[in-house]
Amino acid sequence: MKGGFDEQLLSRTVKALNVHLPAERKTLAALLSEEKPAIQGRNGTLHRLMRAELEELAQRIPRELHGQLKLPIYLELTSDYGRGIARVQGKLECAIVRAILGKEHGGGGEDGRDDLLFIYRDDVRRLRRTLPTTTDYAFFYSAPL
Repeated sequence: MKGGFDEQLLSRTVKALNVHLPAERKTLAALLSEEKPAIQGRNGTLHRLMRAELEELAQRIPRELHGQLKLPIYLELTSDYGRGIARVQGKLECAIVRAILGKEHGGGGEDGRDDLLFIYRDDVRRLRRTLPTTTDYAFFYSAPL
């Protein structure tokens, strides 16, 4: 598109930014049972997860929920949220992130949802330092209406 905004190009760029994401996420239980826990990316790369992180996560939730927590936990980034803000979705995922960051219950917005959490840049950094292999960035783009 000459002189204008090319949404298709932007959409392809965002898709390219996400090639590192897994083709399919695995549960905590499945990863704990693997000798060398790993997830295969959409681009074919193997992403190893540190056992110490998996064990940290396993201690934070009851054993019966290990089969429900899918990893990696996505930190969703889009310009819709503003600079440096990431969204975490999922009840277990949000509970873990809140516990690690020492946050009160809530934070999902005015409706107080427990399956949605917005975190700011400093908290994103702290979380990634604590869980570098079991969290990952996912990039999104919303087309203007």
